[in-house]
Amino acid sequence: MKLYNLKDHNEQVSFAQAVKQGLGKQQGLFFPLELPEFELTEIDRLLEQDFVTRSTRILSAMIGDEIPVETLEARVRAAFAFPAPVVNVEEDIAALELFHGPTLAFKDFGGRFMAQMLALVSGNQPVTILTATSGDTGAAVAHAFYGMENVRVVILYPRGKISPLQEKLFCTLGGNIHTVAVEGDFDACQALVKQAFDDEELKQRLGLNSANSINISRLLAQICYYFEAVAQLPQEARNQLVVSVPSGNFGNLTAGLLAKSLGLPVKRFIAATNANDTVPRFLQAGAWQPQTTVATLSNAMDVSQPNNWPRVEELFRRKTWQLKELGFGAVDDETTRDTLRELDEKGYLSEPHAAIAYRLLRDQLQEGEFGLFLGTAHPAKFKESVEAILGKELDLPEALAARAGLDLLSHDLPADYLKIREFLLNIPA
Repeated sequence: MKLYNLKDHNEQVSFAQAVKQGLGKQQGLFFPLELPEFELTEIDRLLEQDFVTRSTRILSAMIGDEIPVETLEARVRAAFAFPAPVVNVEEDIAALELFHGPTLAFKDFGGRFMAQMLALVSGNQPVTILTATSGDTGAAVAHAFYGMENVRVVILYPRGKISPLQEKLFCTLGGNIHTVAVEGDFDACQALVKQAFDDEELKQRLGLNSANSINISRLLAQICYYFEAVAQLPQEARNQLVVSVPSGNFGNLTAGLLAKSLGLPVKRFIAATNANDTVPRFLQAGAWQPQTTVATLSNAMDVSQPNNWPRVEELFRRKTWQLKELGFGAVDDETTRDTLRELDEKGYLSEPHAAIAYRLLRDQLQEGEFGLFLGTAHPAKFKESVEAILGKELDLPEALAARAGLDLLSHDLPADYLKIREFLLNIPA
């Protein structure tokens, strides 16, 4: 597999190099040089296969012969050790539940697959994973790499701006997992990570790598659950499918669009955001004007400068698709609360991110279409806000209950690159 840097097309790397490197020169994202496409008959055969077998075939088509199929299948089986069920919410709308992994969020798929790939391509070479999180990435990455030899993980997150239970999931591990509560928002955390990747001395000394959706291995893993969703739908639903994706950093939507590029039958996608609506405003008016990030109920989507948007634009350019064909919308907190109550009345317990995706899907679905929205996290991860909105108590799943009473092990630091750099250089080996 060859990938090129979106900021410098002359920089081309293998899949293994892209996994190890994370970002290209000038903080450029890597993008596949070849965009394979399955024939319709191949799509039909894929949709009849089990999750691991199908995912291996999809990933093999993207990665090429760089990893033997038998090796890839073993790694996929280790990573995707939990289901992604489709649950009907109403007659023409269903939820794809992506929160049945160890940290109860969709990030488990990408985080665990990346851990498998990095272990495969790095050998015994020491690696420091540095990533920013707006909530769920941190837990997924921390648990995927926890206890792994020769790997240190440093996670930056905005202090006070993720849910308490999200924080407990990854800030209580210790060992090779180091967490930093930054005085600032997620965009400030992301900017600090990018600065570190521009610091050549630091990169070399620490063997820096990023584990957020910047890394191509995470993105490729996410393609697989879109196929898994369609495989669970009846034929009539597949023919007129609309998928609504809660969008913050836009990695999830990018993966869905790559699934469509491979031949998965999706009529259209809806990019669903909260008040941090840089992309909806861009799609409506054509001007890219990020504003100051505001805190919302759907904190994992509190991103004003989504990292993956250049990949979306590149895919549309390569496929000669029109951006105007992409559905979009932004939902405020009041409407999110109303929608959570509406879903609860229908007998479906949800959380703010999925509620936003459902709301826009419900509003934009046309007659004869079938809608699928992504449930990206377990409602209990947002226990305080969901309980307050619905007026009822939520039971904690075991994964959360086991960590809820533990002490936080995070370090508090300002959004100052020199302070972050000093911290990174002084982490014990």
